[in-house]
Amino acid sequence: MLKANLEKVLNRIRTVADNCGRKPGSVRLVTVTKTVPVEKIIGAIEAGADMFGENYVQEAREKIMDLSAYPVSWHFIGHLQRNKAKYAVDLFDLIHSVDSIKLAREIDKQAGKLGKVQEILIQVNVSEEIQKSGVEPEKTPDMIKVVAGFENVLLRGLMTMPPFFNDPEKVRPFFRKLRNLRDQIQKDLLVQKGTEHLQLSELSMGMTGDFEAAIEEGATLVRIGTAIFGERS
Repeated sequence: MLKANLEKVLNRIRTVADNCGRKPGSVRLVTVTKTVPVEKIIGAIEAGADMFGENYVQEAREKIMDLSAYPVSWHFIGHLQRNKAKYAVDLFDLIHSVDSIKLAREIDKQAGKLGKVQEILIQVNVSEEIQKSGVEPEKTPDMIKVVAGFENVLLRGLMTMPPFFNDPEKVRPFFRKLRNLRDQIQKDLLVQKGTEHLQLSELSMGMTGDFEAAIEEGATLVRIGTAIFGERS
């Protein structure tokens, strides 16, 4: 069942990307393993998954240690507190949810201690919901300019968590807003000294219920768990 679910998701990703005229491999699956036991993750790896997303540092640490023999990459996709930054830097290849300059600075500091350049995404609160983490869209360019100066951080792009709707079409405008914001920032960066080297190539957006709309709007990383492992208990 797990292998069939994974293949179905991958086929849907490929079909939507192809229909949009996008290159094969331009959209990658981050298999979300929050609360998923190690045995099932091994099953997903054996079925072809190679990129996993975790929401909690403590839970992830045990899994990453148990699965250290497998050549997979680990992404942190949950809310990250500054006091957990040193652990996240040690564990993860890409941190999706950097939502403040203070957090980015702490990640830079901790990465420097490890002699590592930590890849990150900036989380943007495109819906501007008070209860949601993320940088306000209008403040994102200024944050990028600051982060661009950090030695031990590599900014790869943007991420968002839009409002939940049962209808993917209601979510689509938020995906489009993130893509348009990225495109405008990228255009502006080209003419600004010190930031012209930045390539904001990644857009992390889209989950089980709306990832096809996200791909149509430019997602490069889709975060999917339920469609693969089923509903969480």
